[in-house]
Amino acid sequence: MSLLVGKKAPYFGGTAVVGGDATALSPANAFTQISLDDYAGKWVVLFFYPLDFTFVCPTEIADFGVNYAKFQELNCEVVSVSTDSHFSHLAWRSQHPSLRNLPFPMLADFTGTTSKNYEVFKEETGYALRGLYIINPEGNLVYSVIHPESVGRNSEEILRVLAALQTGKNTPCGWTPGQATL
Repeated sequence: MSLLVGKKAPYFGGTAVVGGDATALSPANAFTQISLDDYAGKWVVLFFYPLDFTFVCPTEIADFGVNYAKFQELNCEVVSVSTDSHFSHLAWRSQHPSLRNLPFPMLADFTGTTSKNYEVFKEETGYALRGLYIINPEGNLVYSVIHPESVGRNSEEILRVLAALQTGKNTPCGWTPGQATL
């Protein structure tokens, strides 16, 4: 395993679905190119999920959407990634009520390149595990966690970890913003 906290984050880039109400979007105004370079100087939460049109995935994607403003308050952008195409992302967002107004990009990784670079690509299924990475403003990985397909993540915990990382200090178990650091 060569992907370690403290090392440079692998490059990511490609076509993403962005925008407000997905039911009002069309391929002409829903797709844009994004890359790691677009987020220079910001914190980034990059999270992978297995597939569109599944059961656990929309619960956690929607949770990140609900808390997106809190991430922005911490100078952090959120990007979701799956091995589905950008067309699938748009169709799913248009169909699923809790994803229609998603405020962050859904990056298509149809070739699996980004999932492989972040070491979450599951060869036997052809999709990504639930990997999540926090990248600091200098472009370094400062946090990583991988969940199995059946276990969703909680964006409130990621916000807590992000705030702890931003202190630049040691934080004890159970630390929350506002508490003393070590």
